[in-house]
Parts: sequence; structure tokens; C-alpha cells
Amino acid sequence: MKELDHFIAGKHVKGTSGRFGDVFDPATGEVQAKVAFASRAEVRKAVEAALAVFPEWASVNPQRRARVLFNFKALVEKNMDELAHMLSSEHGKVLADSRGDVQRGLEVIEFACGIPHLQKGEYTEGAGPGIDIYSIRQPLGVCAGITPFNFPAMIPMWMFGVAIACGNCFINKPSEKDPSVPLRLAELMMEAGAPAGVLQVVNGDKEAVDAILEDPDIKAVSFVGSSTIAEYVYSHGTAHGKRVQAMGGAKNHAIIMPDADLDQVTDALIGSAYGSAGERCMALPVAVPVGDKLADALIERLKPRVETLKVGPPTDPDSSYGPMVTAAQKQRVIDYIDMAVKEGAELLVDGRGFKLQGYENGFYLGGTLFDRVTPEMQSYKDEIFGPVLQIVRAHEFDEAAALPSKHQYGNGVAIFTRDGDAAREFASKVNVGMVGINFPIPVPLAYHTFGGWKRSAFGDVNVHGPEGVRFYTKIKTVTARWPKGGVREHPDFNIPTMK
Repeated sequence: MKELDHFIAGKHVKGTSGRFGDVFDPATGEVQAKVAFASRAEVRKAVEAALAVFPEWASVNPQRRARVLFNFKALVEKNMDELAHMLSSEHGKVLADSRGDVQRGLEVIEFACGIPHLQKGEYTEGAGPGIDIYSIRQPLGVCAGITPFNFPAMIPMWMFGVAIACGNCFINKPSEKDPSVPLRLAELMMEAGAPAGVLQVVNGDKEAVDAILEDPDIKAVSFVGSSTIAEYVYSHGTAHGKRVQAMGGAKNHAIIMPDADLDQVTDALIGSAYGSAGERCMALPVAVPVGDKLADALIERLKPRVETLKVGPPTDPDSSYGPMVTAAQKQRVIDYIDMAVKEGAELLVDGRGFKLQGYENGFYLGGTLFDRVTPEMQSYKDEIFGPVLQIVRAHEFDEAAALPSKHQYGNGVAIFTRDGDAAREFASKVNVGMVGINFPIPVPLAYHTFGGWKRSAFGDVNVHGPEGVRFYTKIKTVTARWPKGGVREHPDFNIPTMK
């Protein structure tokens, strides 16, 4: 059986801990590989390799670092099909979605190629008599990313693209469920011209995570995953003196106004709630129609669409979505469906009994639709992370708008309306980090920044965009004076001012 190792100091390194995890083919349910779990000593080897090359990489001028990223971008594009098939085979998302996963990561690489401009500081000439003040942004050193299973290409590139562009070295600890794509990306970064040790991959579980969080030479950690783990990563990492940005879970709402185009809304909900089997932190798992008449009309359109979703193998171009990543993840979602039924939600479409002929052991789950879900239900409060759409009926706009604002998560939200005033007011006042107006998945483009509020994000700085540059650099401010020759000054014991 294939064994997946680590990528340290520019080469594949076999695991020595003796501990391994199973990597499944979600379409068939079979174990396709074993992945080595790193010990603390193996994580430390990666840190030492990064420390050894950091002075060299940090001293490379920004334009030449950008050229390496340009080369990397071209190599990823050249190997797009290989990466997409690799991603689908371990995650289960359909090939078109896997290509999108890679492409959205590449967009941040494109942004990071502008690092000569992005890393510029500020300059004030003549701040005082013969005094100039300027600031410079310098790399932190060794940085690390702990990345999730649902976007094994995009999220690592969101992190290491900006970090490496700024002159840092980066260690990626990907999900043990689908580690092959991050390993391949590290190979391509080497082929693009990055020195050995600039981008490394260590696979593993909590032991590797804690080693990263506690290592004194790792200066910053970026994380994406569940809120419980995000909070742990943030508190444990900051307690060890690190910068930490930790993105957590989500329960994104779609507010649907009576004047909305229901055909557009139906298409948007079907794609955003069920795409990638709902395994997205920016999915729309909650629809909030305003008024019973609108809710009934929406369900009339939604129910047959959910019932006819084509759940199939990732390689079938006609599949709406593929299997879930593991049997445990599938069971977790089934447990939430059971919970919602017990809580009194009205089950309109039940996906629990879905079986795909020829793939009976695959981790497939049919689309599920609930009506009359209430904010008191635990299944509404929690992130389900599966192909489940819950409808919460609201009587008026203010009631609907309050739901995402009061929810424990604040990652994304959408409103569907033709009323510009209502949309503007909603976008301004809603207590959520990313807002879509007639746009179901409001993931900002690479030159803006990604991040939620409340329990969807821990830390003060968001991911990619200008915020990413700030996260992966430290600012140094220099105050310089060049006295005129032959002029002697007497000691001044007062604090300097510009009076």
C-alpha cells in the first residue's frame, strides 16, 4: 500500500514515529494509502531546516521572490489536471470543484506576486529639522499553517503564498485525511526555484499540532478548522508567544426578501448548500424566507430540485456532488439529521438512505431538506457541515436579519432582494464578517481579505489580501537625522518632540 511521508528540507522523508493514519478513497470506502504521523522530533527537523535557509531567503529581493511565485503559478497550472484528480480521489469533491479549489488558491499566489509593491513601507521627509522617518516591513522567520481537509489546495496556498512572498519560510501541517495535494505543491515550489526548506510539509495529528504551537522558533501560525480547535490553537499558540490567526466554523444564513427573484434564489441555494457535499465553511445551510407565503413558494421550487440532485462519483461530470470525506464525517451528519427530526423540524427530503449502485461502500449521503427549524434547536445552533439545508421562517425583515447577528458564528451571510436600501442597511448592520448581496458564497477575491467574526475567527488579522501581508511581516520604524558637519550640540535630557 502507498505510504505518504513528509517533505522536509527539499525532499521526501519517511516517517519515523511508527504512527500512521488511513487515507480513504471516499468513492469506494477503501483505504488507498497510509500517511505518516510526525513526532515532535520530526517537526523540529522541519523547523531547523527552515531556520537554516531563512537568512538566505529573507535576503532575496522581493522581485526575485515574486519570480519564484510566478514560476510556481505556471507549474500549478501545467499540473492542474493531476492536482484535481489527486484532490478528488482523497476528498471526494467532483473534479470541477477540485479545479476550483486549486484555482482559488492560485489567485492568492497571483496576488502575492505583487509583493514588491505590497511590502513597501512609508516615508516622511523632513519630519523635523533634518529628520526623516521611514518604516519597513520585514519577514517574521519560520511560520506554520494547520490546514483543513475541505480545501487541501486553496487554503495552504492562501497561507504559504503570502508568507513566502514576504520572505518567510513555511511549514504546512495538512489534514491527515487528504495530504497528497499539499505534498505535491511543496514539490512544485522546489521546482519553481525556492530553496530547500522554504516550503515544507509535516503530516500528523495533535502531537504535530502541539509541536508547532509550542516550538519557540515558529513565530506565526495560521489555522482553518472547527471553532473548538481554532480556539485551542489561538489560546495555546498565543500563550507561547506566537501570532495566531485561527479561522473556525460557520452557520451562514441566506435572508430572502419577498421581492427576490425566487428562481435565482433556488439556483443559489442548491449550489451553495449542496455543492461539495456541504463541506464548506462558506456554504449556505440556512435559508430564511420572510413571510409564510414566500417560504411556501420557495419550498415548492426547492423540494423537487433536492430530490433530483445527482450524487455520484467525483469523476462523473454530471455529478452534482460526490461522497463525504470519511465514514465518520458521514455519520456525524446523519446524527445531526436524526437530532433535527427529534427536535421537531419538518423533514421534507431525507438523504440518509441514499445508496449509489456500484459504490455501496462509498461515503455518499443524499441531499436533505428541513422546514420549520427554529433558533432554539441544537441542530440550528451547530455547524452540520454536510448536504443539509434548514429553512427558518421569519415574519418580518428585522426578525430575519437578527438571526445571523445573534448566532454564535459570524463567517458569511447573504441577502437576496431587489431593494437597495434594505440590502445596504443589512450589509452595514449585520454582525457577520463577510456579506453577499444576491451572491450566495461571498468569498472575497485575493486582493481583499477573508475572515469571519465571533466564533468563526480568533485573532485580530484576517487571511490573504493586505491583511495577510501585515500578518506575515513585522514593522520597523526608523528615525534618522544627519547633523551638519562641524555643528556641536549640547546634551538634551528631555523627551524628543517636534515643537
